[in-house]
Amino acid sequence: METAINIEGLCKDYRIGFWRRPVRVLRDLTLEVRAGEVFGYLGPNGAGKTTTLKLLLGLIYPTAGRATILGRDFREVSVKAEVGFLPENPYFYDYLTGREFLDYYARLFGIPARPRRERMERLLDDVGMRQAADVPLRKYSKGMLQRIGLAQALINDPRLVILDEPMDGLDPQQQIEVKKLFREVGKEKTVLLSTHILAHAQELCDRIIIINQGQIVAEDTPERLNRQLAGGDRIHVLVDGDGTGLLDTLKALPGLTRVRAVRDGEFEIETTPGRDVRPEIARAVVNGGWPLLEIHREALSLEKIFIELTKDESAESRA
Repeated sequence: METAINIEGLCKDYRIGFWRRPVRVLRDLTLEVRAGEVFGYLGPNGAGKTTTLKLLLGLIYPTAGRATILGRDFREVSVKAEVGFLPENPYFYDYLTGREFLDYYARLFGIPARPRRERMERLLDDVGMRQAADVPLRKYSKGMLQRIGLAQALINDPRLVILDEPMDGLDPQQQIEVKKLFREVGKEKTVLLSTHILAHAQELCDRIIIINQGQIVAEDTPERLNRQLAGGDRIHVLVDGDGTGLLDTLKALPGLTRVRAVRDGEFEIETTPGRDVRPEIARAVVNGGWPLLEIHREALSLEKIFIELTKDESAESRA
């Protein structure tokens, strides 16, 4: 399958402070985005997502490593004509109207007058901005600016669309409309969606990479990530009383990977995948003489996994 983006061993250092001490924000990043897929690039704020996009677009340069876009070196100017980009915090010329803004960018790409007008009008409809097309951008809300920015990212009919936090500022109804547009765009183009909102990636993306502190911590389809990383279940047990001695009894049961007391009488248990151990747990509790009030299973969601994978371990060690 054709590759839209290929990154090998990408590293980026920034120099900070009076002594210009180097701080590495990307660490030996290697990934591949296949042509025609909607690719989710996930991570918490500060994980290195925006730095990666700036490197791909040639806005900054790597400390080490290499990257290609659509089969060409990422530094080649010619490849930029086939890429659409919406940054996380775009700046627009606020004295232009929405229509003038799209026309300006279409002219930069050298699009002839007739197809330029046709494409502008179609995109204004697609992002729901026709009614505000002749309103100056300075009067647009943040959500309106985000939608006109999305139209700008598509004005050159790019083969690759790179979107950095595109849902930022959109209300729930606007998000539904933009997601619908994403699905249409994803049928014809390669989309790299950078976000820290897991639900959007789960809903829209064919494949996901999770990055934390400049490194990849997980990669696969949303469904496989759920299966591979969630593994077993989390079981909550509640007994009447303080549950003295129950912790040791539970730890002795087979098939449990972790047992901890949440508070008096309440216990949290993690299990190995593929086996429901609730009957054994319930039997051990009742036979041991502890009055069982509640036992329920909680499947580990991809959202919980994301939180665990991107937890700031250095902050925990300082606590």
